This record gives sequence, structure tokens and C-alpha cells, in this order.
Amino acid sequence: MALSKISLENFRNHAATTLGETAHFNLLVGENGAGKTNLLEALSLLGPGRGLRRANLADLARRPAPGDDPLPFAIGASLTEAGTVSARLGTYTEAGQPGRRLVRVNGAPASAASLAEWLALSWLTPAMDGLFTDSAGARRRFVDRMALAIAPDHAQRVNALEAALRERGRLLEHGGDRSWLDAVEAQAADHGAAVAATRAQLILRLADELSALPPEPFARPALTYRPGGPTDETGLRAELARQRPRDRAAGRTLTGPQRDELEVVMASTRQPAASCSTGEQKAMLIAITLAHGILASAGRPSVLLLDEVAAHLDPVRRTELFRRLREGRAQVWMTGTELAPFAAIRGEAAIWRVSGGGVERL
Repeated sequence: MALSKISLENFRNHAATTLGETAHFNLLVGENGAGKTNLLEALSLLGPGRGLRRANLADLARRPAPGDDPLPFAIGASLTEAGTVSARLGTYTEAGQPGRRLVRVNGAPASAASLAEWLALSWLTPAMDGLFTDSAGARRRFVDRMALAIAPDHAQRVNALEAALRERGRLLEHGGDRSWLDAVEAQAADHGAAVAATRAQLILRLADELSALPPEPFARPALTYRPGGPTDETGLRAELARQRPRDRAAGRTLTGPQRDELEVVMASTRQPAASCSTGEQKAMLIAITLAHGILASAGRPSVLLLDEVAAHLDPVRRTELFRRLREGRAQVWMTGTELAPFAAIRGEAAIWRVSGGGVERL
């Protein structure tokens, strides 16, 4: 088990919601708009980043009435290992600062990035169905979120790289001092090499996990990391210096990890994922999520959030999904509009009926 004693205050449509006595399988059932995905989103904010919807903080806070100012929100959960509470994680905002997210671990102030050291989070939502046809940036964000499972400091490295590249862009635009530009590029190369190394390692480890999974009933994807430039620190720094005129003219840096790409093809046919059917794309995305869940659960508590997944699978794939989730170490949270698709796990799951921003234990 990973999370227990979960509380939400003034988050989305939840004024005050508490979930206790959690299990390996946790089901949130209710009509569309009841607040099921809001609960998953709250859990996703117990890790670094902007959560599964990538929403602005001000949009997460409950407003008592249209036009009212957002109320400060708070999310908290106990982290449980082997039946013992090992930590209390919390994230919240304060009155008058709706755009500033604060974090506490065991009551002490902490950084959002540090949450990855305590808990590994993975999720799959309907909005991700278009991942393979989306932009390269969307796939990089997908990879970076998964990378936290093997490198908790990865988000800090990515943020530092982005900050260095923004500073480099300003210096190029305004003709900044060459020595300062050298220093900024050294920082970008340092962080960029670390980011590239973690991404490459993640893809290799995911490929190993995918090769161990049966090819059916979920289509097995083959993953390839395509770097956007040199991946070693020395090579990247030299390339950044060499490409200053080009990047100045382009108004952006055209070499480096910010140009990385995740290439996905169906292993059996070598057909690019973007050209596969929507059903095949969904099956490959589930396979990646399951493989990542295995990685994420090694070494620390992990949580897998699955939004409206079971209802869109045929009985064979649904049964196989539940079997793999049951064998995994990650705590699983799933949503659905009805209980019927979860009949196979109903007897072993903690179930809540969600309605109007409230929950009732079934």
C-alpha cells in the first residue's frame, strides 16, 4: 500500500473530502462531472510538476460562487509502507497567493521536486490517447514524468536546463558578454547531458520491461530515444558555442535535449505508432504504462492513476489489465461511471461513490 488518510480541502469541486482505509485497488465511481478525475488530479500533485491536467494553480482552487476569488486549497496524504506510516505529504496554496504552490513533508517545508524522493507516480488519462500524434514536446514531458521513477532529481535538472537556455537566448538576442555566454552554455551542457543520460537510461529500461511482457493482448511497442544533439557535456557545450549565429537568427536554441524525440513503433509490424489505429495506440500506451509501473515500484512506494481505462477495454484486455495490476506493487486508483467493468476486482477493492464533490464509501 502507498497512500492512506487522504484529504482534500477546497480543491476543484471538493470542499472537504477524506478517503481512508485504502487498498491495493481503489475505485472511484460516479457520473461524469462528479469529481472523480479531480481526486486523481489531487493525488497527482503529490509529486513534482503540474499534475495530470497541467492546470494553472488558480484553476485548481474551489470558488464558492462564480466570480468569487479562489480559496486556498490543500491536499494531504499519509505514505504507508508495510502497514506503517512513514511520512505525511502535503501541498497547498495560501490566501492571496493562488499561483504559489507550497509543499510540506512531515510538517516541514520542502520543495515540490523533493516529493519524487518519497513517492513514484504514474498515470494514464483519456487526454493522453493522442500522445503519439501530439507534438514532440508532449512526448518529452511524458518521458520526463516517467524518468522521475529512476532519477528523483530529474525534474530539477530539466528546470535548470530550461532556465539556462532562456538565459542563453536573452544573451544572444541582446549581444551579451561572451564570457557570460560561455558560462551559461557550460551550465546548459552540464544539465543537458544529465537530462539526456536519464532519458536514454529510462527508454532502455522500459524496453527491457516491455520485452518481458507478453505481446498479447496489449500491442507491444518498441521505443527509441532520438537525441536532439550531442549527449555528452563536452560535445553539447562545443555545439552550443558553434551554433550561436544560427540560434541567434532563429530566436531559439536548435540543438540539445529540448529537441529530443521519443520514437514509438509497433514491434510486430514496425509501423509508426502515429499511423496505427486508435485501438492499437491505446494498447501500446497501456503497455508502456504497465512497464513503467514495474520500474516505478522498485525502491519506493508507487501509485498508478488510471482515469476511465477499464470501460474502454474489451473483456479479454480488461481481465489481463487487472491481472497485471494485481501482480504489481503499485497502489492503483481507477475511475468509472459504473461498477460493472470492475466486477472482477470488486471484492478486493476499496470503493467510493463520488457525487457533487463528495464521497461515500460503498
